[in-house]
Amino acid sequence: MIYLDNAATSFPKPLRVYDEMDRCMRTYCANPGRGGHAMSIASGKAVSEAREKIAAFFNIDNSLRLAFTKNATEAINIAIKGVIKPGDHVITTCMEHNAVIRPLKTLEKDGIISLSIVEGDNFGRIDIERIIDYINPRTRLIVSTLSSNVNGIIFPVKEMGRIARTRGILFLVDASQGAGAEEIDVDEMNIDLLAFPGHKGLLGPQGTGGIYIREGINITPIMQGGTGSISDYLYQPEMMPDLIESGTLNTPGIIGLAYGVDFINKTGLNNIKVFKHSLIKRLMEGMEEIKGIVQYSLKDIDNNSGIAAMNFKGVDSSEVSYILDKEFGIATRAGLHCAPLAHKTLGTTGQGVVRFSVGCFNTVDEIDYTLKALRKISSRFN
Repeated sequence: MIYLDNAATSFPKPLRVYDEMDRCMRTYCANPGRGGHAMSIASGKAVSEAREKIAAFFNIDNSLRLAFTKNATEAINIAIKGVIKPGDHVITTCMEHNAVIRPLKTLEKDGIISLSIVEGDNFGRIDIERIIDYINPRTRLIVSTLSSNVNGIIFPVKEMGRIARTRGILFLVDASQGAGAEEIDVDEMNIDLLAFPGHKGLLGPQGTGGIYIREGINITPIMQGGTGSISDYLYQPEMMPDLIESGTLNTPGIIGLAYGVDFINKTGLNNIKVFKHSLIKRLMEGMEEIKGIVQYSLKDIDNNSGIAAMNFKGVDSSEVSYILDKEFGIATRAGLHCAPLAHKTLGTTGQGVVRFSVGCFNTVDEIDYTLKALRKISSRFN
């Protein structure tokens, strides 16, 4: 199998991720922070070290401001529902995943917030001035993806963060796409809330993720429960990360995530970015020469996190993805990618797109084989 669905979940993982998760499960995977015996202490220490490593990756000064979640969707819901109050106004973009859009539209439908969605051009690029135009005295939160999961376009989050910070508005970044390929500095980018998954570009396992909450932000948790701290208190502890981390943590998953980040640090994030771009550029340039292909991504390294989105004119994207899988052993993603507003922007609502997303373990030979497969498919439809 040639795996080109890394925007959904990266595969394979670095060998150390597998090895350390296995070692955790076999030797010290007790409940972290819930016991005084040696295994519980070892588990708690490993989670603490993982938290520090991942916090440093995003330039988070205080690692306790980072709480682990089961995925980015949970983190996004915690962030949005934890800071919003009735009557607030929220601004977001036309390229957001349903993990952002559905919570916001539900809050709007229930009459809790008013919502403004910034439109983009035919690639989804937004004019930063449009955000300023939408700001009003009730604007509480600006939410943006770091990179579109449909076509890989990179959003100007640093500039958006500056606009939000100078106006006293909270800024939430969904880093589901781009974390692990694009540098994220929460201080430099003026990010108040950061949601990220562990299983995509960070090269960790599924069921992992996290949320960063800037110091001084009061957030209401959406879940309460056991934290292993001040257990005689009948209410949720107010200190981070206990405020967010109710219940037993995914200790082996968190360990695996830490070693995914460790692999990125040792390889070099920019080296990964440049390598992935070389593959995407080769793929997109090859597609330009194939009859019937329409492309929706940008080749520019500063405007693509590692995705090539395409269609054959008049052909359903699911049919193309099915042929690639069954006849050529190439894994891609077709359809609407849980981002209907993005497809409305790109003009692909009825057709969806075929998404090719590369990872750091793909090869040039795999890209060339994929282009050969697309040429053969093209001959059927043209």
